[in-house]
Amino acid sequence: MMLRGCALSAAMVLGLATGAHALEAAKLKPTPAPTPVPFSNPQVVTIDGYSQDAEEPLISRDGSILFFDNSNDPTKNPNTDIFWATRTDDVTFQYQGPIIGVDTTTALEGVPSMDVNNIFYFVSPRNYAAPDWATIYSGTFSNGNVPSVAMVPGISRRKAGRVNFDCEISADGNTLYFVDSVFRNNQPKNAQIVIARKNGDTFARDRRSAKIMARINSAKLQYAPDVSASELELFFTRLNPTGPAIYVAERSNTSLPFGKPQLIAAITGFSEAPSISPDGKSLYYHHQDADGVFRVYRVTRP
Repeated sequence: MMLRGCALSAAMVLGLATGAHALEAAKLKPTPAPTPVPFSNPQVVTIDGYSQDAEEPLISRDGSILFFDNSNDPTKNPNTDIFWATRTDDVTFQYQGPIIGVDTTTALEGVPSMDVNNIFYFVSPRNYAAPDWATIYSGTFSNGNVPSVAMVPGISRRKAGRVNFDCEISADGNTLYFVDSVFRNNQPKNAQIVIARKNGDTFARDRRSAKIMARINSAKLQYAPDVSASELELFFTRLNPTGPAIYVAERSNTSLPFGKPQLIAAITGFSEAPSISPDGKSLYYHHQDADGVFRVYRVTRP
């Protein structure tokens, strides 16, 4: 998550392990397995010119760019950054480099998201301190560069130990899906997906958020939200006793709550941080292979 990691689809927040690596140790009660949805055929995605861990994938709203993080494991990488690659085909991308203006040498940056107007969102603890205790930032993306980055107002609870990790902006840029979490002893004690609506130059938490997400949020940790362009499908990661799993929930109208989440059974092993393609037929995510390396994969549906 950056976990998405938030995947902050996993990352380090406040210098603390979040996402897959922090969540892995959590002990939560099991729930009945939902009905699988028809994704199939897992395939590894090749990023030509790049050979490190690739986590928290995001497919741009036009399908032309793959954004991703490198490892957030401090034993492997002291500084998590966001990178971009351009599309060759559905499972091949050409590495372009780090995002200029976003990446720093002193703090983690992860969990990229972008709307149709190229407004780019990400998570970073670069200035996590009073009075804001904020972690979500944005700016305008252009050819690998986000020249002016600013904190996104209206999201933070403005309390120490409250961390917002994982963020997903809707295609139209009007709705932000993100994770609320409380950290204790360097671990997230809860993680729920929340909605905020754009209001001028700021965001305001939706008063109906808890109702809309009633079937999404549970006693387990939910993170790495990803929404379809129509906002009728919500993909996310849930931490089960056996490890993280990726789910999808649907609704018939954007004014309604999401329905019961369904497990995407074709995605197995340690996998997180879903990202749906613009046509809704390919779902990208990161998966830890047997060699311990995280790579981007995709599953497909008709």
